[in-house]
Amino acid sequence: MKHFLLLAGLTVASLSASAQSTSSTSTSTSPSSAVDSPAKFLGYQIGEHFTPHYRVLAYAEQMARQLPNRIKLIPYGATYEGRQLMVVAIGSEANLSRLEEIRTNNLKRIGLMEGNPTAAAQPPIAWLSYNVHGNEAVSSETFMDVLYHLLSSQDAVSQKILNTTVVILDPGLNPDGHDRYVNWYNQMVGRTPNPTPSAREHSEPWPGGRYTHYLFDPNRDWAWQTQEVTQQRMALYQQWMPHLHGDFHEMSVESPYYFAPSAKPYHEDITPFQRKFQQTIGQYCSRYFDKNGWLYYTRERFDLFYPSYGDTYPTYNGAIGMTFEQGGSGRAGLAIEKADGDTLTLRQRIDHHVASSLATLESVADRPAEIVKEFGQYFDKSRNAPIGVYKSYVIKSNGDAGRLKALQQLLERNKISYGYSGKAQTVAGGFNYTTQKNDKSVSVAADDIVISAYQPKSTLLKILFEQNSTLEDSATYDITAWSLPYAFGLQTYGLTTRINPGSNQQPAVAGPSAMTTGTATNARPYAYLVRWQSLPSVQMLAGLLKQKVRVRAAEKPFDLENKKYPSGTLIVTRAGNERLGDRFDALVRSEATRTGADLTSVQTGFVTTGSDFGSDFVSGLKAPRVGVVVGEGTPPPSAGEVWHFFDQELNYPISLLDGNTLGNVEWNKFDVLILPTNYNYARFLNDKTLTAIKEWVRAGGKLIAMERAASFLAGKEGFELKEKERSADADKLTDKLKKGNPADSLKLYVDRERTAISDEIPGSIYRVNIDASHPLGFGLADGYYSLVQNAYNFDFLKDGWNVGYLKSNNYVAGFSGKNAKEKLKNTLLMGVQNYGRGSIVYLADDPLFRGFWYNGKLLFSNAVFMVGN
Repeated sequence: MKHFLLLAGLTVASLSASAQSTSSTSTSTSPSSAVDSPAKFLGYQIGEHFTPHYRVLAYAEQMARQLPNRIKLIPYGATYEGRQLMVVAIGSEANLSRLEEIRTNNLKRIGLMEGNPTAAAQPPIAWLSYNVHGNEAVSSETFMDVLYHLLSSQDAVSQKILNTTVVILDPGLNPDGHDRYVNWYNQMVGRTPNPTPSAREHSEPWPGGRYTHYLFDPNRDWAWQTQEVTQQRMALYQQWMPHLHGDFHEMSVESPYYFAPSAKPYHEDITPFQRKFQQTIGQYCSRYFDKNGWLYYTRERFDLFYPSYGDTYPTYNGAIGMTFEQGGSGRAGLAIEKADGDTLTLRQRIDHHVASSLATLESVADRPAEIVKEFGQYFDKSRNAPIGVYKSYVIKSNGDAGRLKALQQLLERNKISYGYSGKAQTVAGGFNYTTQKNDKSVSVAADDIVISAYQPKSTLLKILFEQNSTLEDSATYDITAWSLPYAFGLQTYGLTTRINPGSNQQPAVAGPSAMTTGTATNARPYAYLVRWQSLPSVQMLAGLLKQKVRVRAAEKPFDLENKKYPSGTLIVTRAGNERLGDRFDALVRSEATRTGADLTSVQTGFVTTGSDFGSDFVSGLKAPRVGVVVGEGTPPPSAGEVWHFFDQELNYPISLLDGNTLGNVEWNKFDVLILPTNYNYARFLNDKTLTAIKEWVRAGGKLIAMERAASFLAGKEGFELKEKERSADADKLTDKLKKGNPADSLKLYVDRERTAISDEIPGSIYRVNIDASHPLGFGLADGYYSLVQNAYNFDFLKDGWNVGYLKSNNYVAGFSGKNAKEKLKNTLLMGVQNYGRGSIVYLADDPLFRGFWYNGKLLFSNAVFMVGN
């Protein structure tokens, strides 16, 4: 342990790092003798053990009992597994006594709360978040040290921070993942930690502690807010709107430490002040690290682009946001030997995070007035002179309340205001997201949603809705496209003129409602119809099937009683459900009310055009028994997305099957088997198991292969999916290079990363050609956009159904390497192969990606419930 340093050394460094004197002095005496150190409270020194979440919170509670005028505990909810979520606010006695006034004044100053702020000075609010990834457990230990240091120390830096700033510390954003890791590690470690990298305490089992209960990555969920922990945290965040947010992480063992300034690309809408303060943070942190001789790096890997991170989301909400990364993560444990022979300890990792925490807070404390002023100006500009070409957005209702409600919920969670047009009107000029062209005029209906850019959250609105984000550097850390109109499949227009929305209450207009009745009669309905168009339709189907209600689906569009119904429309007839007796109507209507599905009652099964309800083209839907392969080799989020979708969004039962046990599965107990992406299928799906699965499919089973699972099956016996052969153009290019000077094609080592991205597509939007007449395409007649993340280069199925595919130019937005773009020309994305009495569904991309790609949920549901009936 060549550079092991005690916290005492860190304190000396922090004192000497201060280059400016405090702008005010504290009137309080030092509380150092009044508070317990973490060691005294826990019974061990910080860094000797990993601390369970409840004990971390208990220490904060102890501090609050001992210093009630300097610290306030703010509980804000609970995790799925029942662990408490809480932040602590600390500051001077004067600031803590007016904490609620400081919070509300801040919101009033930026226009997110009505009323005028008081004349009192506004201190900046600095929020530090720890342990968003549960197995990056150094962060929660850091929290206790930072809390104790700030409240027990008499040094000038700590006093300056508390007198000028309100500090909010979140000890753990992901307690379920944190305790999953801590409980496992504490079981593995002996009396003395073993630094040998191959020791079992350094090999965390699947799924690891990084993720939430449902195996989502909470650090990529800030904007989308699909998970309960994110929803609760962001509700609290919107109530405070901090001026600065620091997000603390860990990375690989061999890496040293990373802090701001961030790497490129920076999103174009990050302000000059925000960019400048990235440099300021780096300068302050470097002083602390230089004094101690610690290694670090900046401006590499971690960019400021994707909008749903713990650094970018605060930045797009006016704050100064940054990421901190310490080498170690779940593999490091209490001590691990690195490749250079040095031993990295938990105590060292804590020291580094404590140093960057204090340095960041000091950078704020040295310029409080400037930070508050710039923050206010950010929102003044948003309300009065918003950035971007579009000053309003119009989202067509088109009779699909499910999609609109889901989008409205996302807007509300992000405090983006909207309303309805309230009247029919025609406006000049607008960008049509569907055609990707500018229309000369746009017709706006009374029940269309209108979002004005003249509002406090204007910048976030612009970024979430931008058709194609500008990239200053193609080497990015995450996906490069996310435009909400494509994610939700909603017809949207960006207008260069300002339209002020009316009420946020939907006006009464003619069209489908939650419950409409066909022929006016007191007779019991012959059947109930549900248009298959978005998630509420799926939720209602799942609810009915669970209750053993027999449901049918129309293979073809039909007209009935002057209304049109698309392919996939659910038909719930009284015939076949006689056993339910008088409960039938109440049950169906109750499910429609619960889910918000568009339900229509009709008095006949005799249609005007299309197939009558007794036709062979109206298929009965069975309640499928679903299995999902999880475990080693599967990226946990890939499995978690499927699990969460069934468990939380559909409330429909599934079985999670460990890949290592597939050889023992009784296949006759399942109707559907889902294979999420996996790097280890060669081990799970050996010849014997794969043969058993094929026989099961032949007998009527349905196999859904997603992403790498589809790639694994491509070319194998019995599977029609294949990769495309090399094109003639590629062969010509190879021949041309051979004829030229061979040296011209040599690559430079320094350009290896840029050369590699030519084959990559880190997450771009493509318009998919959909066969909406096939059950896999039901409900997608208005088009489908896919978030493409891999250029799998699949050929069209020769005998199967090519339901979703790309032609020569289906690119819409985001970065695609030149080689990847070529592969994605004339390529299959979604197909169905008939195999005996069963089906194999190939999905080259993940339609459930991070739970926010709303349109993909219908596509995935088609694969589960519609295909093969």
